[in-house]
Amino acid sequence: MTPRRGDGPDALTFTERARRQQLVEATIDLVATRGYPATSLSAIAERAGLSKAAVLYHFSSKDNLTRAALEQVMGQFSAHVTERLAQASGPREAVIAYVRAMVGYQQANRRHVRVITEMLLDDEGGTRLKTPGSHDTHDRWQTLAALLTEGQQAGVLRKFHAPTIALAIGGAIDGVIAHWLAHPELDLDAAAAELVEFTLHAIEPRG
Repeated sequence: MTPRRGDGPDALTFTERARRQQLVEATIDLVATRGYPATSLSAIAERAGLSKAAVLYHFSSKDNLTRAALEQVMGQFSAHVTERLAQASGPREAVIAYVRAMVGYQQANRRHVRVITEMLLDDEGGTRLKTPGSHDTHDRWQTLAALLTEGQQAGVLRKFHAPTIALAIGGAIDGVIAHWLAHPELDLDAAAAELVEFTLHAIEPRG
């Protein structure tokens, strides 16, 4: 019997997995260029070259499909940051790598940033969360807080409340990226360097 979408991803055939990926990519493109409200199932079907019935076969609703698209974007983002952290030589360097990876990935994947903004933020300017805390997909601030705590335990960072500083650093990164989206002329490489300095001033021991 041919596996159906209800049997779970592991039960899908190669063709079905390819079709699902095709639909996810079409959704990412449309949300990034047209916005979430204008991304209808019909538009996704047209972009993917499939029928609307085929879309519904693989994803039973727009919510399910857009959720899969967001999950893919956030998963790739998280994997990029994790890879950069693994290359760091110590806790202090890991925090610097985190800041640079967060900015670098978004700089290189602008359409992914648009998807995140469209899916998680409620207004065009990207300042109000639809659901408070929803931007912390994949335990983003917890990851940074753990890095900061590790640095404190190693004696290379000053004593502070790690969750609060992690949220402050994350908010600074988000603010710079939001400005860059509205003003692409911003030198994001220079901004990343300033964010690193901002972070080091917040976490390093004070003389």
